[in-house]
Amino acid sequence: MISVSEAKSIIHKQIPLKGAETVLLKDAGNRVLAQDIIAPFPMPKFDNSAMDGFAVRAVDTKGATQASPITLKMVSVSSAGSPSNMTIGPGECAQCMTGATIPNGADAIVMVEDSSGFSDAYSVQVFLEAQPTKHIRKKGEEIQKGDLLISKGARITPSEIGTLAAFGYDEVSVARKPRIAIFGTGNELVEPGNDLNPGQIYNSNLFVFVELAERAGAEIIMRNVIKDDKKSLSAFLLEALNTCDVVISSGGVSMGRFDYVRAVFMEMGVQEHFWKVAQKPGKPFFFGTDESTLIFGLPGNPVSSYIGFMEWVWPVLDVMLGKPKQNYLIGKLIESFPREKVKYRFLFGKAWMEDGTLVCKPSSKIGSHMLSSSLEANCILGSETGDSPMQSGDEIRVNVLPWKEIK
Repeated sequence: MISVSEAKSIIHKQIPLKGAETVLLKDAGNRVLAQDIIAPFPMPKFDNSAMDGFAVRAVDTKGATQASPITLKMVSVSSAGSPSNMTIGPGECAQCMTGATIPNGADAIVMVEDSSGFSDAYSVQVFLEAQPTKHIRKKGEEIQKGDLLISKGARITPSEIGTLAAFGYDEVSVARKPRIAIFGTGNELVEPGNDLNPGQIYNSNLFVFVELAERAGAEIIMRNVIKDDKKSLSAFLLEALNTCDVVISSGGVSMGRFDYVRAVFMEMGVQEHFWKVAQKPGKPFFFGTDESTLIFGLPGNPVSSYIGFMEWVWPVLDVMLGKPKQNYLIGKLIESFPREKVKYRFLFGKAWMEDGTLVCKPSSKIGSHMLSSSLEANCILGSETGDSPMQSGDEIRVNVLPWKEIK
């Protein structure tokens, strides 16, 4: 049995990078950028109007009021996509719509509400004195040409999609998705929707694994529930090791009579790097490699497998995708936390901000079979070994679940 820190060091040395591929923008959602995105032009690209109204020379509207309007000559129209080629001279103006280019000579916009309104007349009355640059979006006020828009390693969300489109990117370089094989073992496992016989349970772990893997940015190539026999397991693994970057199992790596997974891995030539880790939950934890394929054998208990995926597999997928390392937070306990003398201790927990301090507490359900402990959790709390429980006020490591928030 090895320590958590030693196990993480071993795994880190084995992680292959996946490289990049170019995809169309419409297919880039939830992918991870493999390039920095640089602004090819300023934003706005040109001075434009923030309001529907009239482009004017501010000096020409000096003293304008509702009671004493100033009349300006209408010489042109500038609309979005159809800029005016006229230059605004003294006493002149142009109709100027939202997003339209500001005509040469104009330095302010009078909102249509502060005028006699749009019409086909050759003049307009202005009821408000305009201020220079009022209601004008200046070229480059948001972004300058050459600015870094989005950093390599960023997850492409709707915000990134919109920004990429706004700057004309029709395709982007993204990290290749790790190809994942996921399987569970056990004669007791039944798919949801079927009736349970005595001694059977529903398969939940694979559904959790698939959801987590896809959220992390991986692609599920194979998934199956395999009965407790070596022949079925060998057939699945033969294909998985030949086609996938990562193989993840749920169950079958402990000391039970029918726990065949580790033995089959070894028979197939997988190099075992470790089998047991000083952690709770999840002491039986297999990690091996077959050429460039990584193999994770996680326990079958649902909390053990869920936490195991988040603590061990998710960070590996981040590295493979080229994402920046996520640092853990440190929170202050408001309740005691059950430490272990020789094992690193993980528990689902809840963390939130209180008077500017990150505070947290572990789930009250601590059994490795109690999957409902994850329902209200937004993090996983982790503690080094100790002879006695941690107490309220002690600081503890907080691993925020990526899809959750700290409020």
